[in-house]
Amino acid sequence: MGVGRVRRDFHRVPGIEAMPTAHSIQSIGFLTGFSESVLAYPIVLSIHLACIALFGGMILATDLRLLRLTFKSLTISEMVTSLRPWKRVGGTTMIAMGLLLAASKAETYAPNPFFWTKMIILGLIGVHALIFRPIVYSKTEELDRSPVIPTKAKVAAILSLVLWTSMFVMGRLIAYWD
Repeated sequence: MGVGRVRRDFHRVPGIEAMPTAHSIQSIGFLTGFSESVLAYPIVLSIHLACIALFGGMILATDLRLLRLTFKSLTISEMVTSLRPWKRVGGTTMIAMGLLLAASKAETYAPNPFFWTKMIILGLIGVHALIFRPIVYSKTEELDRSPVIPTKAKVAAILSLVLWTSMFVMGRLIAYWD
């Protein structure tokens, strides 16, 4: 099934009435000005993409360490603790910029199935965090003491890699759907 087929069928899904809402969001004064700005929109887009690269790198480093594939000279605690504040800043900035970008072009994104897939994946990433933060990421000292990385930590890392990679791919595919 090609992208054109997905696009045609997506518009026929009953209950999808996103366009009036998208138009209302996009028509908010500052969002209209923002999306038409010669400087503001490209700057925010650049910040969003830079945060994706930096945040994605930190996620990758943490997950690969949990899988004992790299950074073996560092304990899991050192890796997680040192990157946690930067992940919070990067993730918050990335999401804030992404919301601003999406809201300013809401009519473009509302019918885009790749955008909605990305949003679903972002929700699944939130569920991943709710499940694995208390049992893996907040118990790094236990992981450091363990002679073998526990299965739950490996599952958390692999799922994280799959979810984040999927989200980044969907983010790129958004631009190719028209």
